[in-house]
Amino acid sequence: MNRSMGSRNFYLIPYMLWILLFVVAPILLIVYYSFFNVEGQFTFENYVKFFTPVYLKMTLSSFWYALLITVFALLISYPTAYLLTRTKHKQLWLLLVILPSWINLLLKAYAFIGLFGTYGFANAILETIGIGTQQILFTDFSFVLVSVYIFIPFMILPIFNALEELNPSLVYAARDLGASSWTTFRRVIFPLTLSGVRSGIQAVFIPALSLFMITRLIAGNRVITLGTAIEQHFLVTQDWGMGATIAVFLIIIMIAIMFISGRGKRGVPHGKK
Repeated sequence: MNRSMGSRNFYLIPYMLWILLFVVAPILLIVYYSFFNVEGQFTFENYVKFFTPVYLKMTLSSFWYALLITVFALLISYPTAYLLTRTKHKQLWLLLVILPSWINLLLKAYAFIGLFGTYGFANAILETIGIGTQQILFTDFSFVLVSVYIFIPFMILPIFNALEELNPSLVYAARDLGASSWTTFRRVIFPLTLSGVRSGIQAVFIPALSLFMITRLIAGNRVITLGTAIEQHFLVTQDWGMGATIAVFLIIIMIAIMFISGRGKRGVPHGKK
């Protein structure tokens, strides 16, 4: 028994080193930098500045766009995942859905710039049907659309897995008892797949809070989020202290979201129980 415990602890060493070097150490470094101003002097001014109207508005804007992206991704992903579980070659179709996530984010962003540009494919279609050229790129619409497209695979996969684990006899029992398709979905299928929905929301909402590349390339900096502010402070204004302070609050917000959504997983009945 002692040897077994010793061997387990030995194999945990690389994992713990990885966590310390690439998770704990960077977070501590960010917290350290947040207490210094541009001149390198120790100060709490950055934390006071974060609660000014400018940064609070930026925080609300980040939450709003992250919420929009998450809601639209969920509305598209749940029916898609549900249909995938009922197709003949579902693993192949799932692979095709996930495949775009393997492509570099920058390449996808530039592809959408070409599609939504003044002389792009989208405007060519609008010209053909008589609507005329429209300003699609550098708008809130294009930003949300591209972000939803990018995050959809991360929403579909956990929902698909939850639907796959659902015991079909529970659905058959509900139908045998006279429940309609909508009632069966509302009272049986959806509640038993909430764990997948929560995982999908975490996988989309949390990274959507810190988007910065899409806001620059697709929205043309019309959309300002916390991620954009961090990029600006580190790369443009060179105010690493304020950038680190925003990152600290962003980390706190992400941990709080994970804690709140994770609590809901307790006590949820599993589909096969």
